[in-house]
Amino acid sequence: MQKLVLFLLLGFFLFSCQVKTPQSEQITYPDRPNIVWIVVEDMSPEHLESYGGTGGKTPNLNALAAESLQYQNAFSTAGVCAPSRAALITGAYQTSIGAHHMRTLAPSAAAGDAYPPGFKGYSAVLPEGMWPYPVHLRMAGYYVSNNVKEDYQFRSPVMMWDESSRNAHWRNRKDPNQPFFSIFNFTTTHESQVWAREGQDSLLVDPKDVTMPPVYPDDSLTRRTLARFITNVMRMDAQVGEVIAQLKEDGLYENTIIFFYSDHGDGMPYFKRELYDRGLKVPLLVKAPWLEGGTKTDELVSFVDFGPTLLSLAGVPIPESMQGQAFLGAQKAEPRKYVYAARDRMDSEYDRVRAVSDGRFKYIRNYMPEKPNYQNIQYRLQNPLMVHLLELNENGALNENQARWFAQSKPEEELYDTQSDPWEFTNLAGNQDYAEKLAELRKAHEDWVVKYGDKGEMNEMEMVRNWWNGAENPPVTAEAEVSFSEGKVTLTCPTPSALIGWRKSSGDAWKIYTGPFEATAGDSLYVNTHRIGYEAAKKAIVVN
Repeated sequence: MQKLVLFLLLGFFLFSCQVKTPQSEQITYPDRPNIVWIVVEDMSPEHLESYGGTGGKTPNLNALAAESLQYQNAFSTAGVCAPSRAALITGAYQTSIGAHHMRTLAPSAAAGDAYPPGFKGYSAVLPEGMWPYPVHLRMAGYYVSNNVKEDYQFRSPVMMWDESSRNAHWRNRKDPNQPFFSIFNFTTTHESQVWAREGQDSLLVDPKDVTMPPVYPDDSLTRRTLARFITNVMRMDAQVGEVIAQLKEDGLYENTIIFFYSDHGDGMPYFKRELYDRGLKVPLLVKAPWLEGGTKTDELVSFVDFGPTLLSLAGVPIPESMQGQAFLGAQKAEPRKYVYAARDRMDSEYDRVRAVSDGRFKYIRNYMPEKPNYQNIQYRLQNPLMVHLLELNENGALNENQARWFAQSKPEEELYDTQSDPWEFTNLAGNQDYAEKLAELRKAHEDWVVKYGDKGEMNEMEMVRNWWNGAENPPVTAEAEVSFSEGKVTLTCPTPSALIGWRKSSGDAWKIYTGPFEATAGDSLYVNTHRIGYEAAKKAIVVN
């Protein structure tokens, strides 16, 4: 009987290690495969030719798509970077951990004194037991590099990465046999580059050839601005090609798992910061040895799923603190039914909006319906198209669908069929033919709030003061307690969920403490303790 049970367990394990793809195959990669994430900013899927294209050429991403599984329904959890990146790095909804406002670490310089009195920057305090995925990868033996943007709504512990800099690269690891996870983040398509690059380099696409979205008037300024954005996409494509060329030079390309995605939708007015699909839907290409290239899937994927999927592919157990689910790897879950998103403070402007989608129907709950969708975000006014739209609206020159962004209020509930109405112009919330779908998605939203909590219900500074125990500044992580016995150093920290980092030389990378390590009396030891959201504590000692 015991042999039968063992045989069944072994069979279940082997079955669970298969990845369900259009042509499911046995996983052939090692226990700790190399993984690369190529991340771009502020870009909706349609600019890639494999997703349809808008007038530009993306040959390197075309080639990658031909060897990848292409996700048609991948969504960020916000229409803006920092809250979405918080969900990526933790595997948890930003609204559940207090990382939902854009941005937390410091006020926007462009917004000046528009913030309410008493506002101050802060680092989100992660719940006890929650660590970002790089920590889990490093503990599992990975070399983890980030080049270069973080923007996770908290100050990263020094031990979170082996390297996080403009020079970070898998090539910097000392042991060429050490598995690596490397991020390359390109800012070329960021919103700011629409105005920063204008006049600095030539357009690669003729304005008359760009695809015009119906949210904009078809005129010369709009076409010029879109041509600039699409040119930036084309230049980003060349950067992606450089990373792929380096993998091939190192003989790593064939067996490296590659993710390509954007941190949210287009960085353009009425796209970025919104909870319509044009603000949330992202391209996602995944290349892996066992996946059939050039195929597409409609499976729903959320940013909270990226961390669990990464750990699943790396053979690392997914921690309970992660609220997402793996969509690939040995710990792959059943496909999700809904994806969720949120919008809160954008720079100095407050609003609270929540959304849930089943991939076709989108439900939006406006908790502040008295406010317009449009927010007077000073940073965005540097985009000539934003100024242009404001002038056209002032003069009554926008059509109904373009002008609705500037309406003085919005409905409490919105419902859209994104299949027949991809620009989400026709609100079906009052249509009795869709009453059942409205009720379904309303309940899905309310159940999500109950399950994970929503710190958007709280006053922002009140939330911060609760983290700081009523003080005006964040708590300080307790210093490490150090003991030395029988040639080994033991480190502990009284602060719950604090990470402990150590190194023997200031020139070494920080190591994450996972258990006693060997040392010799007289050795110098540098120790750093850091609960994310608190101030870190540093300590230098001589082992004795």
